[in-house]
Amino acid sequence: MASIGKYCKAYLVKSFREFDGWTEKSENARKENKEVDGKEQSSARELGPEDHLFLQENFVVTDGIFLDENIIYDNISPEWVEFCKHTLQFEIPDYSLESNKANNAAA
Repeated sequence: MASIGKYCKAYLVKSFREFDGWTEKSENARKENKEVDGKEQSSARELGPEDHLFLQENFVVTDGIFLDENIIYDNISPEWVEFCKHTLQFEIPDYSLESNKANNAAA
């Protein structure tokens, strides 16, 4: 069964492609059904620059919201994490801080 993480954020494919070490496992893209010669066939969709992919909390990039399905990029390195944090401005919200603020406001 597919796993959903606590947080992911969608970005355009072209944003990920700005990273020097970016490689795509395009064969893992979500499948599309197409009719060919009257028969339905399933194949991985082609990823264009305006398509969206999801950056997961563990810095893996997927073609969908699930942590462990349709993995497009999983070469996690310090440079990749730095790119995500500084160039993409990826930050996992600290929900405990928001909860504390709401509790203090209610008091």
